[in-house]
Amino acid sequence: MEHRAEKIGNNIKELLSAFIEENSNRQSMITITNVFLTSDFKRVTLFVTVFPEQAETAALDFLKRQRREAREYLKKTTRLGRVPFLDFIIDGGEKARQHIDDISRGL
Repeated sequence: MEHRAEKIGNNIKELLSAFIEENSNRQSMITITNVFLTSDFKRVTLFVTVFPEQAETAALDFLKRQRREAREYLKKTTRLGRVPFLDFIIDGGEKARQHIDDISRGL
């Protein structure tokens, strides 16, 4: 079951990355860094990073406005019986890792 969830999560990540690339205004770079799929496959949380950081709020607003369209995109491009509810959040863990990298390099 765990392998199936990982496979579905990776598929969703790949497809929604393409969706974001097609639909964003390219004012910032939005990257999906991680996916968390609930055990019942009803909800998926997509962790994102945004560059530049100052555009995080605008990018997150864009992603949340596009949830319905993103679900429709998944319905058209996958064979999932039930497309999960999508949620997007900023990946705080990735930001912390980048900060630690900067510190270790003396920046």
